[in-house]
Amino acid sequence: MGQPLRVGIVGLGAISGAYLSTFERLDSVRLVAVSDLDPDRAASVAAERGVRALTVDQLTTDPGVDLVLNLTIPAAHAEIALKAIAGGKAVYGEKPLAVTLDDARSVLDAGRAAGVRVGCAPDTVLGTGVQTARKAIDDGAIGEPVAATATMMTPGHERWHPNPDFYYQSGGGPLLDMGPYYVTALVTLLGPVVSVVGAASHTRATREIGSGSREGQVIPVDVDTHVTGVLRHASGVLSTLVMSFDSVATRASQIEVHGQAGSLVVPDPNQFDGDVQLHELGGAWRTLPPAAGYRDAARGYGVADLAATPAGVPARANGEVAYHVLDIMTALLAAADTGTTVSVESTCDRPAPVPLSDAPQAPEVAEVRGPR
Repeated sequence: MGQPLRVGIVGLGAISGAYLSTFERLDSVRLVAVSDLDPDRAASVAAERGVRALTVDQLTTDPGVDLVLNLTIPAAHAEIALKAIAGGKAVYGEKPLAVTLDDARSVLDAGRAAGVRVGCAPDTVLGTGVQTARKAIDDGAIGEPVAATATMMTPGHERWHPNPDFYYQSGGGPLLDMGPYYVTALVTLLGPVVSVVGAASHTRATREIGSGSREGQVIPVDVDTHVTGVLRHASGVLSTLVMSFDSVATRASQIEVHGQAGSLVVPDPNQFDGDVQLHELGGAWRTLPPAAGYRDAARGYGVADLAATPAGVPARANGEVAYHVLDIMTALLAAADTGTTVSVESTCDRPAPVPLSDAPQAPEVAEVRGPR
């Protein structure tokens, strides 16, 4: 086995805790440094984890860091990624890859020019939930796929998040925030998308924070908070997508995939596992045992998978998939704005399937450099 990948984290907000917990049990990655806009927070995490607290400029140029894990707010994703790439580092970022397609393309182009890998969440699709469903589809369990539905209905993150402002600013909203989980799952299950139609609404001008030190504070809403659309996959499958911060709850399955010979219920794509249910023509619903994916996966497995992927082979949670997912979502917002069908100009290969396995093994560090 090679040496663990040395990771530096930029951004120590709410999501960082999940990555920090995962890295404690992954042999293939090793946290070496952290950075945050709040130096006291960085110092506290560094002391707790036994690593160094650095400034962003220090971390993105430090020779002891192989990969920068970018956990900043969406509006800063491209800026931090480009800093890291300029410092010769591989990059793995939280979703979305960037707020705009132009910024996302600049990150991919810079990574290619520098010869470093670019990866991006979500990595939930690498777990046993989506991967078992994918294997069932690929094995012909539902016959030829015809349609899919993906539904996410919540009252909004301001009820629980202590600093929810960015969810309601450019780069936020239910589609760009939660959509990556659902759209990435649909692309993983059914392949790339070629066009979209859609509609959206903006029901409230403000939201009230419901927890933390800012409880009761009112924040502005600058984005659409209910988005629905139909995605036409290159295969001809039609996927119906509903993303909302304006509802209370739903009893609809998170994702369903329907074929000529059967239907699948796919578990929550914001989680790594869950039951996959199959209803074959003439049969009844039954639960499929896990048959593919990383067992007991959690946020951070995409970093380990990227590191363990041989040079010249695309990692599963790669930048081109993230770019295509962002292209689909921005096209859907444009379609909702114009009331027209909008073509999705980019495409991507379906990521390689994940055989049923435990965590990726420690890689050769040099493999994070070179072609994505």
